[in-house]
Formats: sequence, structure tokens, C-alpha cells
Amino acid sequence: MTDLRTPAKYKVALVQMSMTADPGQNLEKAIARVRDAAKRGAALVVLPELFRTLYIGQREDHAFFNLAEPVPGPSTEALGQVARELGVVVIASLFERRAAGIYHNTAAIIDADGKVLGLYRKMHIPDDPAYYEKFYFAPGDLGFRAFDTKAGRVGTLVCWDQWYPEGARLTALQGATLLCYPTAIGWHPAEKQRYGPEQRDAWRTIQRSHAIANGCYVAAVNRVGLERLDGKGDGIEFWGSSFLADPFGVVVAEAPADQETILVAEVDLARVEEVRRNWPFWRDRRVDAYGGIDARYSGDAR
Repeated sequence: MTDLRTPAKYKVALVQMSMTADPGQNLEKAIARVRDAAKRGAALVVLPELFRTLYIGQREDHAFFNLAEPVPGPSTEALGQVARELGVVVIASLFERRAAGIYHNTAAIIDADGKVLGLYRKMHIPDDPAYYEKFYFAPGDLGFRAFDTKAGRVGTLVCWDQWYPEGARLTALQGATLLCYPTAIGWHPAEKQRYGPEQRDAWRTIQRSHAIANGCYVAAVNRVGLERLDGKGDGIEFWGSSFLADPFGVVVAEAPADQETILVAEVDLARVEEVRRNWPFWRDRRVDAYGGIDARYSGDAR
């Protein structure tokens, strides 16, 4: 009989933080949080979406393109140094300048040796009031990807990708046992009282469903605090609430809605095995019958 070894466990840290208008200050803060997470035993640290700046999508402004940087570049170099020093994996969401006029919302996967293991470019780009990302970002062209890091095989998607089960499925099908979602999502202050609870609940629910459907861990890492670009407008109140869900959607750790925190929780690959054996959703998938999933809409063909 084959000897099945017990799968590994490791700790993941979700850095829920607020940002300032100073990119250098935000980078220093992120590095300090990585150090704190490593002291608490984290093997993998995930930073929020576009952590180096205030959330630029609140308005369309050509001046904000000056905040973009090459990837690899200054941020990945600085984070790579601390990753190598501490022996931790870091997932960093950055405003990538790929070429003149071509920009992406990009997650860099920095392995524990300090090297950029790979990139994920945000595939789904929103265009909603105060989330005008289509003005800044070209859609990702690298597809959905999983990476073999020192901590384990990990997939990363970014924020608006959270609402699409296809992205989670395709990433998990590549063997990712942890899906990480660097995030910048919150309330329009004028809508919070009426719609706030159901908006946050929907966000939480859809990501728990990715964990359940794919039998994997899901880490959602949000920013926190009220941000107004140049102190103007109503701004966005980012709702924090970062969390780690296990392969059956159980929330094993969750951050508050209104405080900075480093959320450290355990990923146990034995739990992945247990859930997938007892709830064999993957076994029962009808892969022969899903051909229409690549159509925009097929109802008008009837």
C-alpha cells in the first residue's frame, strides 16, 4: 500500500492597512507589516490591492499615471530584499507601467528567495462610480495562473475578479490550494446606511462560495479607512473585513471592518484533502458538457 504522507501546514498573513498619499510611506509601512507577520510565523504575506497609493480609481486623472512603475521594479526590489531576509513569500499588488500607454493592475508573486516568481494581471476591470479602473488599466493578458512558492502552490486574482467563479475555478484547476485576492472595496458613504450590510455580505458570500466549489482556501485582503483623493468628494470607506475561508467556506479568521490589523491564520492541506473526499464536487463535474461557458450569452440562440 502506498504511504500517503500528511500534507503540510503553513501560516498566511493578511495585511489589512490604510494608505496615505505618500507612496514611499506606504511601502515602508508594508515592509514593516511583512516583518511583523514573519515574527508571528507567517510563511506567506498578502498585501492589499494597489497598496502603494490611495485608491486612484475614484476619478479619471491623467496625472495618476505618474504613480505607475515597472514590474519588476522599485517595489518588488524592496519587498524582495525583505522576503529573502525573512524567508517569506510576499504577494504585492502594484500599478504596473508595462510600456508607454500600457498599464496593468498587477500582482507580483515574490518567493522566499526574494525573486519575482511570476505576475498575475487583473483580468476583470471595473468601471463604476468611484471605481473608474478602465481609464487606467488594460485587462490582463497572462490568464489565470498558479505558482509553486516555498509556502505551497498558490493562485492570486485581484479584487473585481472576486465576483467571477470562472477565474477561481481555472486557477484552482491548476493546482492552487490557496486563492489570494488583494482587494480595495468599500462603501460610497451616502449608500452605506441603506445598502452597506448587504453589499459586504455579498462580497463575503461569493468568495466563500469559491472556497466551497473548489475545495481550497480563499484569502481576501482588503484595505481599510476613508479615502478622499486630495481631500475632495465623498470618498470611499473601505470596509476591511479581510478573512481566510477554509475549503468548505468556514471563515477561520476575520479582521474588523474599521481597524488596521495583521490577520494570521493557518492553511492546512489535510483539510483540502478531507473536504474534497467527502464533498467530491470535482469528481462529479461534467467537463463534457460545459462547452457554452465561453459564450458571452447564448439565450438569443434559442
